[in-house]
Amino acid sequence: MSEPVTETFEAFKNSFFYGSRCDLAFKFLKNLSSEEAGEFFRELIENLGRTVDDGDAGRLVRLAVEWQARAYAGEGAGRWTYEDAPFAPLEKPVRDSVVGLLTSSGHFVEDDDPEPFGVKHMTQQEACRRIKDFLKAPPTLSRIPADVPAEGLRVRHGGYDVRAARADPNVVFPVDRLRELEAEGAIGRRAGTFYSFVGACSQLRLLRDHAPRWAELLRDEGVDAVLLVPV
Repeated sequence: MSEPVTETFEAFKNSFFYGSRCDLAFKFLKNLSSEEAGEFFRELIENLGRTVDDGDAGRLVRLAVEWQARAYAGEGAGRWTYEDAPFAPLEKPVRDSVVGLLTSSGHFVEDDDPEPFGVKHMTQQEACRRIKDFLKAPPTLSRIPADVPAEGLRVRHGGYDVRAARADPNVVFPVDRLRELEAEGAIGRRAGTFYSFVGACSQLRLLRDHAPRWAELLRDEGVDAVLLVPV
């Protein structure tokens, strides 16, 4: 008879971070100490019991969001944080401006797959498995016509759970919301092309090389303001 497999709680909580139990909605557990993760699971079970009684699943969502925020605000949050940013005042009111869209959500048009690393039809699962490759690679900018219907969009990103983005692209790529703002007169008009890339990429290359070029690209296209959606 084979020996039973044992696993420490530390290994268990870390397994959600690109491990055997990879779940991008809960990869934040790796940033928690074992004591903190234990408290999260205790609260999760307690609130699950309450939800069985009254059906209020919202408390479970709030609990997960609160612990995500706590985990990502700690020491394991990484070094890509900045205390300030260049201030660029608008030269005209927003209602008279051409507004673009740039996201790090990993969206692309159905028939214009960026094919990362030359892989055709890469799945979300493979993107997760190759996250270390993405983090070393330069970002690839996808051009997305502003009039593309939501059902014509696809998304792939090894750094976050894309299930909500697949169900409704507007949660991270708000094309419909910008159309509504244009119809209401809140913005002058939408830019003709929107852009997206996978934010899990070489941050130094993004900061030093690509971002300045992208800013010039948008300026050359006559864009006055850009809605930036980081994921």
